[in-house]
Amino acid sequence: MKKLLILLVSIFFLTGSAWAKTIKIGVAGPFTGPLASFGEQLKIGATMKAAEVNAAGGINGNKVEPVFMDELCDPKEAATVGTKLANDKNISIVIGHLCSSSTLAALPIYRSAKLPAISPTSTNVSIGKMSPYYFRNVYRDDFQGLFLAQYIKKVKNFKKVAIFYEVNDYSMGLMSAFMKEALKLKINILGTEAYTNETTDFKPQLTKFKMMRPDAIFVPGYHPQALLIASQAASLGIKAKMFGADGLDNPTMLDNPDTDGLFVTTPFLVESAGPAAKSFIAKHRKDRGEDPGWMTANTYDAFGMAVQAIKAVGENRVKIRDYLAGINSKENGYDGVTGLTYFDGNGDCLKSAYVKEIKDGKWISAQQMQ
Repeated sequence: MKKLLILLVSIFFLTGSAWAKTIKIGVAGPFTGPLASFGEQLKIGATMKAAEVNAAGGINGNKVEPVFMDELCDPKEAATVGTKLANDKNISIVIGHLCSSSTLAALPIYRSAKLPAISPTSTNVSIGKMSPYYFRNVYRDDFQGLFLAQYIKKVKNFKKVAIFYEVNDYSMGLMSAFMKEALKLKINILGTEAYTNETTDFKPQLTKFKMMRPDAIFVPGYHPQALLIASQAASLGIKAKMFGADGLDNPTMLDNPDTDGLFVTTPFLVESAGPAAKSFIAKHRKDRGEDPGWMTANTYDAFGMAVQAIKAVGENRVKIRDYLAGINSKENGYDGVTGLTYFDGNGDCLKSAYVKEIKDGKWISAQQMQ
């Protein structure tokens, strides 16, 4: 019996059940609903990094586990999910939220609970200034909007642009930044029209745009509506080019032949990735048969930063926040698959922007701005 007991204990340890404890990291995003394909990228990135960490021995000998919380990219749901995560004493840091409107809804809850969070995707300008507990490893909309305006001027030579925006924090913030720079560059903004995430008929606004004869239509929104806009614009015979930002960078855009020629800004481009990303890209291709999306790459890095913080200072929320705030220069930056990440005093970071386009049903690297 004694030998049997020893054998059973040995099997218990050898099968990986010997983790002293499980360290949980919250991951909040839209895992169901219209933007679930974005949420899937968050899930892949966090799962890949967690598996890699655990295979290397975990966090100081403890297993790490991402806890996925579905908030649909809806501010009300985000507030509910944020409250649950804030009240869970086993959660010491959150990766999320995905949409800027969700982040803005959850932000005061985390601030009150002194729960640090890293958003890999929220780009609204206001976020960094509103809480010392919020960080992000993605560029801001004021940078992205400026970049897009300069790109269409210097690379595309568009002179007349119409803007079709969604009524939400992400889209309106991006539109505002784009318009400000476009006016400086003497790009003629012919007009703006709005829609909501429930809109399905875009033809009345598109008919107005057709009469304006723009060189291009800027859609600073998300892919579900952009797919419909592209089809309905084509049905009206609109020849203007269509372009957007990272909210349109989604594989589903390839399902519609009317999106051919569309180009977008993106924080991560496989062709421009550095040496640190090579094994990450290769594993993603092997496991999924395709290149990783930018949200997967950013989430992979955000999860990695959370793990690094917990390894260094433990699971105390305030200490984790202070550790992240200390990643504030090139010298002590986090070298991830998306490049070097370090934060300014508002928890924001400076990252490069790239441009990709759809050609013959595939995303390809576009001409980059020098």
